[in-house]
Amino acid sequence: MADVGKLAGVSHQTVSRVLNEPGRVSDETQARVQAAIEQLKYHRSTVARALATRRTKTIGLISTGIALHSHSKRMIAFNEAARAAGYQVSMASIANGDRDSMMSALDVLLGQSVEGLVLIAADVRTLEIIRDVQLDVPLVTAESSGRAGLHSVSIDQFLGAQLATSYLADLGHRNILHVAGPSWSLDANERLNGWRTELERRGLPVRDPIVGDWTPESGYEIGLKLAEQNEFSAVFCANDQMTLGVLHALADSGIRVPDDVSVVGFDDIPEAAHFIPPLTTIRQDFVELGRQIMATLLTLIEGADVVEPIHTEPRLIVRKSTSAPRQAE
Repeated sequence: MADVGKLAGVSHQTVSRVLNEPGRVSDETQARVQAAIEQLKYHRSTVARALATRRTKTIGLISTGIALHSHSKRMIAFNEAARAAGYQVSMASIANGDRDSMMSALDVLLGQSVEGLVLIAADVRTLEIIRDVQLDVPLVTAESSGRAGLHSVSIDQFLGAQLATSYLADLGHRNILHVAGPSWSLDANERLNGWRTELERRGLPVRDPIVGDWTPESGYEIGLKLAEQNEFSAVFCANDQMTLGVLHALADSGIRVPDDVSVVGFDDIPEAAHFIPPLTTIRQDFVELGRQIMATLLTLIEGADVVEPIHTEPRLIVRKSTSAPRQAE
């Protein structure tokens, strides 16, 4: 820092202000200091800063479960929000959320003196494990169930499923099937409950959901079975990847979407607008989710409390895979 100051013709205190409080330094001074930083290829030492301030400005992120679109988007959004707040993120990914793997990840992250932890939880077991662990740092969970005793932030999966089901019902569909995600998934359970609750609220028939494993392959197999039935006119799928398989199977079986069957997905993956036909689906605001997770964690780090679970709201995106039923059911 002293070398940067010497080259820029300022004190090392001014260099520190440019790095930490740029609003207190003139534009001309900032430009000189930044030019010196680039010329000298200067990088701040996080270790030295931690020793001086007793703060690491580091957050631990534990991600569990398989690499789904929504899962990876949550991680990316949180990393961007943390960086914007001046924090770096140390990550640990756990394919299977067993206790030994969780404790190992916690040991690694806590050994780096992280100031807080974020858990992106895919299943109930992960939450039960973390709730039994005594932690010396704040913890925020990104999960949709809002379980008691945890500071949780999520996108409202229940509401998203209600939006999808309500839209199909408003179009005039009376027999709306659900292709659900695996039973261990927190998000899948919330989406299943939202679909069922909306049908019950409207007095519409609730048939047993058909369970897939999130993949297009499982969606295709389910779609072939659906094609053998004729007692429905709409399908709500728990994610867009399974929806892709369902659309493929229906097309192979000579069933037209949306002329014969309307289909709605969930997630609005980048490819959804280019499905055949373009997919009506539920969009999740992962950027806002990342901001809310970081804001909640900062509140806890600063010693304040967050009482209620925080939910952000998804949106229905209407495209060409849905229409009113061709004839009364």
